[in-house]
Amino acid sequence: MKTTEDNSVGIVQTQTIRVVEQEEPLQLDCGKTLAPIDVAYETYGTLNEKGDNVILICHALSGNAHVAGINNPDDKKPGWWDNMVGPGKSIDTNKYYVICSNFLGGCSGTTGPGSENPTTSRPYGLDFPIITIADMVRVQKLFLDKLGIKGLLAVIGGSIGGMQVLQWTILYPDFMKAAIPIATTTHLGAQSIAFDAVGRNAILADPNFSGGRYTSENSPSHGLAIARMIGHITYLSEKGMREKFGRELRNSSSYNYDLNSEFAVETYLDYQGQSFVERFDANSYLYITKASDYFDLKNGNNSLSEAFAKAKCRFLVISFTSDWLFTPEQSKTIVNALVANGKDASFCDIYSPYGHDAFLLEAETLGSFISGFLESAFQPVHQKLESTPCPRVDYEVIESLIEPGSSVLDIGCGEGALLANLIADKNIKGEGIELEEKLVLNCVRRGLPIIQHDIEEGLENYADKSYDYIILSQTLQTVKNTEKVLSELMRVGKKVIVSFPNFAYWRCRLQLLLEGKAPVTKQLPYKWYNSSNIHCLSLKDFEEFCEKLSIRIEGKIPLTKASLSPVKFAPNFFAEQVIYITSKE
Repeated sequence: MKTTEDNSVGIVQTQTIRVVEQEEPLQLDCGKTLAPIDVAYETYGTLNEKGDNVILICHALSGNAHVAGINNPDDKKPGWWDNMVGPGKSIDTNKYYVICSNFLGGCSGTTGPGSENPTTSRPYGLDFPIITIADMVRVQKLFLDKLGIKGLLAVIGGSIGGMQVLQWTILYPDFMKAAIPIATTTHLGAQSIAFDAVGRNAILADPNFSGGRYTSENSPSHGLAIARMIGHITYLSEKGMREKFGRELRNSSSYNYDLNSEFAVETYLDYQGQSFVERFDANSYLYITKASDYFDLKNGNNSLSEAFAKAKCRFLVISFTSDWLFTPEQSKTIVNALVANGKDASFCDIYSPYGHDAFLLEAETLGSFISGFLESAFQPVHQKLESTPCPRVDYEVIESLIEPGSSVLDIGCGEGALLANLIADKNIKGEGIELEEKLVLNCVRRGLPIIQHDIEEGLENYADKSYDYIILSQTLQTVKNTEKVLSELMRVGKKVIVSFPNFAYWRCRLQLLLEGKAPVTKQLPYKWYNSSNIHCLSLKDFEEFCEKLSIRIEGKIPLTKASLSPVKFAPNFFAEQVIYITSKE
């Protein structure tokens, strides 16, 4: 492999290795066996002495082993994830040994329907056995064994590649430290299966299909092109299509009043269909889409939670806001099952207008998450705050209240500063919840388990009293449904530590009295029109609220902004902020 200076891995040769011999066939989920099996693959970077820097990338339906670089000097188009894989890129080949193989059933070198059937000495065609995502993963494991790989730092993949990632964590839970499933699901819904079925029917109805015995010169190209066009629509978003194409005509300023393609979106789909036909096999399309339809991670288990009980690695689950093929809700289902099992899981729903294709196009944002997560998995360290002392007085006081070795859930954890300090100083098991994407990214970079979630939606997947402490620091005044949120925290946490600014502080009162305007202080720096604070509460307000909800106040620490010493005299008047330790049986 040659590495160039332009952050490309350069010229890479696709290699092939036999992983299953004719004499020892692989048992497939469908009940049949298959042999021999060859796997096409590419590698990038260098395996280190410990062998602990290996990353396996799993490709999607139309992908292959060629994930980065070029195969020859005349290649006009690099590998399908070249914007992510390379020297200094998000998946940095200066640090990691990256492997990508064409999966079982593919048409780019790995054994599939287009391979020679040793029994007949002609291509398998429809004699190829039906395969599953689990079969693909088993072949990948055999392939890694052949290469002498003893374990993975991470397995990464989007779409169908993400299905493989999830399957890896269940079939081989001890083999990887981290998993990054992107824009994927634990099973296809009826709508996705329907789209696959229409695509397959387009191929099967093509006169040239010939029962799968077609030739390259006389292939079902029309049916395959239609299948690709149907699939490609699901990869985009309505907003993205509207902004890119609208109702623009491609080659005319007025309608032609015929049935030919004339709208820009029509000619775009024509191009996608035709280019796909030139590089893909129709039979492989049939088998791969059927494998994705069959995929159901909880198969054989009573629930998804039970399935994930086997997993041992860290997870970073990524979805995209405009993906309607594998929706954010489907990724949240994955996260909820992981949380219910107490797994080390992080999640972010990245804003993007690109739909399902965002995992190929959002190189900067997605890349930041992946690189940060990989770095923390490769060299685990929870970065403490660089500034000393801690810039927030309430953080220092809260840290002093936490018992060493306890479990902590920090709600609205921001950039994870308090959690990082607690993990470093108190050896806690810490997790965070945050809504803002940039802050979630900061937590991922720190190596913190962080879930992007709106606390207003509750914590239904968190068991009763599952945390020793829940922290709600400077957040209470920003939530809409205060009663619901606090009740949920009391259910999940044995103790709940709440801090908030005191709106009855004397400076606030004085400004309101003398100026007749909403107060602005160091603790409340916002104007009334751009403040995230929607509740103006005092110490007395909170105590009355706790009494209403039968919440026990175990401790109260009124503070100024700059001093660690509690305010002892008239705290509702002189305290700028306050910390409460609360609980409820």
